[in-house]
Amino acid sequence: MDPCPFARLIIESLALQLPLGGKPSAGAGVHPSTTPCYCKITLKGFPSETALLPLSPGGEGPSPPESTTSAPEFHLDSGALRRMAGRPISLRVCIYSGRMGQTCGVTSGKLIGRINLCVDVKGAEVKPIVFHSGWMGLEKNNGGHAKLHLVVRSEPDPRFIFQFGGEPECSPVVFQIQGNIRQPVFSCKFSADRNSRSRSLPANFAISNNNNNNRKWMVRSLSGEKDKPARERKGWMIMIYDLSGSPVAAASVITPFVPSPGSDRVSRSNPGAWLILRPHGSHVNNWKPWGRLEAWRERGPVDGLGYKFELVTEDGPTRTGIPIAEATMSIKKGGKFCIDKRDSSLEEVMVRSPVRGFVMGSTVEGEGKISKPLVQVGMQHVTCMADAGLFVALSAAIDLSMDACRLFSQKLRKELCYDEQHDLFS
Repeated sequence: MDPCPFARLIIESLALQLPLGGKPSAGAGVHPSTTPCYCKITLKGFPSETALLPLSPGGEGPSPPESTTSAPEFHLDSGALRRMAGRPISLRVCIYSGRMGQTCGVTSGKLIGRINLCVDVKGAEVKPIVFHSGWMGLEKNNGGHAKLHLVVRSEPDPRFIFQFGGEPECSPVVFQIQGNIRQPVFSCKFSADRNSRSRSLPANFAISNNNNNNRKWMVRSLSGEKDKPARERKGWMIMIYDLSGSPVAAASVITPFVPSPGSDRVSRSNPGAWLILRPHGSHVNNWKPWGRLEAWRERGPVDGLGYKFELVTEDGPTRTGIPIAEATMSIKKGGKFCIDKRDSSLEEVMVRSPVRGFVMGSTVEGEGKISKPLVQVGMQHVTCMADAGLFVALSAAIDLSMDACRLFSQKLRKELCYDEQHDLFS
């Protein structure tokens, strides 16, 4: 498998130096904190990003100030790299004092000044590039002497790209994408057996128990078996196979998705959960937990799918897993499930050597829309096909969670429902 070229444009070591007596006060419209300023970063062709700006007491040495912050990164795929290569693109940073956000469509903060920096990403996919490191004076600063410290650089970030050939519940083929080439690399098999006593794990589906820490994942879900709610979505399972037909990963509902009392929605206080499993040992039916994904339906002004993903490790620092990602995405519009090294400590539990940056991302369509998840995985996290299969299984689980958390007053498509006749005669 060959990865696709990607690069990350990183803006970091941000700090603001204001002229003497120019520190924003905590007056009307100004945020009364030790970080009363923020910046809006714009790169053509990408959504703008914002970041808080700590104030620096002074000095213009080569080293960054003691207190700095980083902005969200821009991820450049092969298409963006082709469009931008050889054509210097303007990176604009506008600095504001006051509160972040907008009021009636108008930016709340007061513009202090801006800087413009040209970047040429030619070669960024193969080598690190530093475009700027140090202080820059602000333009249109009303005669002041405010300065911004920042480092702008890029790093190669090659990724494998996979896409489901259909919706996960339809047991599709999964393709690897390299430019215009689509090559099948995995196949999927989805099943929905609500009669499963082991929460969708078949009778011959053994979970390795070399360490007692692993038993908690089963005990937590099997408790309360006697008083199950009448309505529940359980027994969902998707197996991932390589082209030889060997299973390389699986995602299984281990805690059923049930509506909270007096409601028709899965609540945050009682989420459904998946186990993401990998083969263990030489026996074909011996599996080991790799991750645990919880999902629920958020209440509030925006109807959202909430989720939390944890890694399961034998030697993990806690008995409840290592939190990796937690967020909410729109039920109506969908979104992107993302794991990024900047947000979690993955060095010792996911890879053999320390790394930084992007881990994986997967698209999720909104409720009721046709979904063919597109999955990106950082090259450094894939040493074999089975590694990639785990991320494919995880992306299927988050996509299927959009259906699992559908209101119980709504009907699911037939692929997600168990065979009623089989249930009557079992």
